[in-house]
Amino acid sequence: MEKDKNIRVGISIGDLNGIGSEIILKTFEDSRMLEFCTPVIFASIKTMSFFKKHFNSSINFHGINHLNQIVDGKINVLNVWKENVSINFGEEDVEIGAYSVKSLETATAALISEDIDVLVTAPIHKHNIQSESFKFPGHTNYLAEKLGGKSLMFMVTETLKVGLLTDHVPLKDASAQITAALISEKIDTVYTSLIEDFAIERPKIAILGINPHAGDNGVIGTEDDSILKPELEKLRNKGKLVYGPYAADSFFGSKNYKNFDAIIAAYHDQGLIPFKTISFGHGVNFTAGLNKIRTSPDHGTAFEIAGKGEADHGSFKAAVFMAMDIFKTRTNYKIYSKNPLKKRQKKI
Repeated sequence: MEKDKNIRVGISIGDLNGIGSEIILKTFEDSRMLEFCTPVIFASIKTMSFFKKHFNSSINFHGINHLNQIVDGKINVLNVWKENVSINFGEEDVEIGAYSVKSLETATAALISEDIDVLVTAPIHKHNIQSESFKFPGHTNYLAEKLGGKSLMFMVTETLKVGLLTDHVPLKDASAQITAALISEKIDTVYTSLIEDFAIERPKIAILGINPHAGDNGVIGTEDDSILKPELEKLRNKGKLVYGPYAADSFFGSKNYKNFDAIIAAYHDQGLIPFKTISFGHGVNFTAGLNKIRTSPDHGTAFEIAGKGEADHGSFKAAVFMAMDIFKTRTNYKIYSKNPLKKRQKKI
């Protein structure tokens, strides 16, 4: 029987002055990775050779100028640019930010054209990437526009999954953005992702309150009673196993999160502080709700240690494996949904 073709994992390089290059090199220095996937790094051979020398890496690259030159069993580097780039680790530089945008845009186009199967993004610097032609607060918003769908920041490990009602918005604006329509949309996105991407057939989801103590019956804000609780009741009446709202301050410390397949937080720090406290170093940021698969590590550019060889690549490696697992599970779900008599497995 012919061996299945490796999953093609596209990798956008992120901010060249950050730790992205280091965690990519450390991940693929393990030659066994090539048994699972075919990496395609969107950067340039000159740039990656600089990183190889700087970090004294034993890695070998296969430079290509066109996506039809990708070779399985090699670490492919697509030349998105050919000029030399001046790299200064740890420095914030808008010119370097422009290279991270070039990498992301080219990788996204390859994802759309299906020259790659999944996309794993190394960390960008959100200020460096801003320009007249690129005005997105981060990867999630950009990919939502390019790929279509209702995107959701979904922080995941094997045992903990946290989604957000609002993500990269100022705290003063978060509550105003939470509407009945948004609550329904985000819960539906999480629910569908748990089924199609993680093979959980009857998802059980917990919702955290918007206000402290979920409003204490209106004493500390009315949004939980007037917006969140009625919408959750509607969804329960439709058969979804959604519970809450729960007071966020004790939810994780009491280990209650272990009773659910996913938790949805009202705003960024309410969900990500406990997630990263519990899972930092092996958590993955997955953009749920899109018709293509994108993951990233659960950390940023880490300018303070960039270039020093100190970066932990565990989360990036987990992001690569998570992207492949979701690709397989989603593919299997499509087969299963067309023929319900087929036995569905979590991984194929």
